[in-house]
Amino acid sequence: MIETVSPKIVASALTELWSPRVIAEVDDAYIKVAKVRGSLAWHSHENEDELFLVLKGSLRIEMEGGTVELNEGEMFVVPKGTQHNPVADEECHLMLIERKSTAHTGDVATEKTRSIADQLRPL
Repeated sequence: MIETVSPKIVASALTELWSPRVIAEVDDAYIKVAKVRGSLAWHSHENEDELFLVLKGSLRIEMEGGTVELNEGEMFVVPKGTQHNPVADEECHLMLIERKSTAHTGDVATEKTRSIADQLRPL
């Protein structure tokens, strides 16, 4: 059976903050959704770009070279190797597109860091 998925519906059903969940795979990339609020952590991904698409709310991505403000429906790609910190003042729902090798918080580990296995848990 052919099934569709709504990133907006899946993201709004999540109960954990900063805990991305894989909803699809495209070649060597995972499509993930997350519900976020507050600050994640300053980190970088040495070898991977990271696409953020805001499904609901707004997100600020702080970077060493400046800050990007994203509103609902807007997206931004953080280039590989760029130190960044995603921040949501209010609850925000995101879709992320990342290579399968991308570690959640890149080069740092915090209490919010989630393993790939955790992100692959059934919804």
